[in-house]
Amino acid sequence: MNETTTAELAPASVPLNTVPYLEFEKPLQRIEHDVQQLERETRELGREHVDDIRQQRTRFEGTLKRLYGSLTPWETVLVARHPKRPLSTDYLKTIFRDVCELHGDRSFGDDKAIITAFARLGPHKVLVIGHNKGKELKERMACNFGCAHPEGYRKALQKMRLAEKYGLPVVCLIDTQGAYPGIGAEERGISTAIAVNLMEMARLRTPIVSVVIGEGGSGGALGLGVADRVAMLQHAFYSVISPEGCAAILWKTAERRQHAAEALGLTAKELIRLNIVDDVIPEPLGGAHRDPEIAGANLAAYIIASLTELKRLKVDTLVRKRQEKLRSLGGFFEAPSEASMSHDEVKPRRATSRAARLTSRLTRATEVTV
Repeated sequence: MNETTTAELAPASVPLNTVPYLEFEKPLQRIEHDVQQLERETRELGREHVDDIRQQRTRFEGTLKRLYGSLTPWETVLVARHPKRPLSTDYLKTIFRDVCELHGDRSFGDDKAIITAFARLGPHKVLVIGHNKGKELKERMACNFGCAHPEGYRKALQKMRLAEKYGLPVVCLIDTQGAYPGIGAEERGISTAIAVNLMEMARLRTPIVSVVIGEGGSGGALGLGVADRVAMLQHAFYSVISPEGCAAILWKTAERRQHAAEALGLTAKELIRLNIVDDVIPEPLGGAHRDPEIAGANLAAYIIASLTELKRLKVDTLVRKRQEKLRSLGGFFEAPSEASMSHDEVKPRRATSRAARLTSRLTRATEVTV
């Protein structure tokens, strides 16, 4: 999605002092400190600083636009990992209704790192599957910080088959560093569990929409990432490995994580250029953590519009298109019709078409009550 469309969907103003600041947001912290000092002088000394405060707030918003308009890949990773960024559980509470959680894989146990639930979203009854990172330390440890075991992916697949049986579409919310790398997960077949999910999701006879809402790391993300529509939030990232893991392998030190983030091409802008994802969902100015309500509304609008489109297709056509889409991933050769065109001539046409399509979906979806 192009930058102009994204900016148009962002909120008009951003409140101060609502979330912790990231390392690249230090200029914002200094402006907020100036505003707080002016407000303190107004309260304690009776001095009027209305114009100065207004000027500083305008400066704050301008700085925020500048910083988030030119994020580096590593800064995008930091935003995706923000401690206040909305999780799957937050979206489950705010944009879905009539939620009925489902537990267990009927084989080993109930992995809390993956949540499965029947729910309603707008006019659609759906099965929601999402990674759960947890909020407090105790909950995060119980969820392994969102890194699922094999039983988590087997639970997800079992519920997908249940959704297929009842003709319900599947909505996957991806937010994980990767699958759990421990000995127990290896002993119980984590690689097999993910591989089976990839195969079965490719032929599941019901619509599937997957959205990367934060971190999309390694096979842990791919285990829920085979879908008719694959999208990601504007400041999420999607990668074969974390920047730290990549740096540790290539340079034997995690200190080179910023270089690794650049090399991995993990941002929404890069992935949509490579046709790895279908759409980019806009976030509020400053990231989803600054206004979770607007982030949730944009996410809901996209999913509703996508499901409305996909439900119009016959099941055989749906599965065929999904499999064709998967087979086209990783193609490095241009189609014959594009062979005579330069790279610069081809790319803008595809990006413009994709942005127009997503804008049209979001516009239509605003007419539906979430």
